[in-house]
Amino acid sequence: MASNRKRALVVWGGWAGHEPDKGAEIVGAMLQEEGFEVSIEDTTRAFADPGLHDLDLIVPICSMSTIEKEELDNLCRAIAGGVGLGGYHGGMADAFRQAPAYQFMCGGQWVAHPGNIIDYRVNVTRPDDPVMAGIEDFDYHSEQYYLHVDPAVEVLATTRFTGEHASWIDGVVMPVVWKHRYDRGRVFYSSLGHAASEFAVPQMQTILRRGLVWAAR
Repeated sequence: MASNRKRALVVWGGWAGHEPDKGAEIVGAMLQEEGFEVSIEDTTRAFADPGLHDLDLIVPICSMSTIEKEELDNLCRAIAGGVGLGGYHGGMADAFRQAPAYQFMCGGQWVAHPGNIIDYRVNVTRPDDPVMAGIEDFDYHSEQYYLHVDPAVEVLATTRFTGEHASWIDGVVMPVVWKHRYDRGRVFYSSLGHAASEFAVPQMQTILRRGLVWAAR
């Protein structure tokens, strides 16, 4: 008898500094708690599987990885067809630097984190959105991501750069959390989560959990 549970695929790899293996384990457990059947793979070859189109959610955790053309084409077709895409930090927004089609789908691309690990503030701009419900502005200790962002995304939270580590960006307001549509697919992104230990921050985990559930088909 076929299961009615939603199906998610988590694919991890790339730069070890982002602890993708630990992140995949945590995200997989989180999605299982939300009722998903979860598969976890450690190669981008998973993106070439024809079965991708039958999934409800795909989570890439692949910082600085490369992707083959047939893998990327199949992934883009799956999302355009209605499969959800969601992720966090460099695992999603710095996954495939040489693939503009992937960046177009994600809605943004990492370019810098001035000062590296610093203290900064996250400002909730859409408290009315279910992903952000009950979450107030909060302080955060991690990399403050500077991204090139699609102006079409729906921004749910932002951060302001002080200019302390790069004077020319003083006052720049940068999206931290967003969602948007890619044809029939829902896409969610949060720049929080440099290390697996950050999942212990309630706001970080709650935002990602809700965002992934929202993105699922």
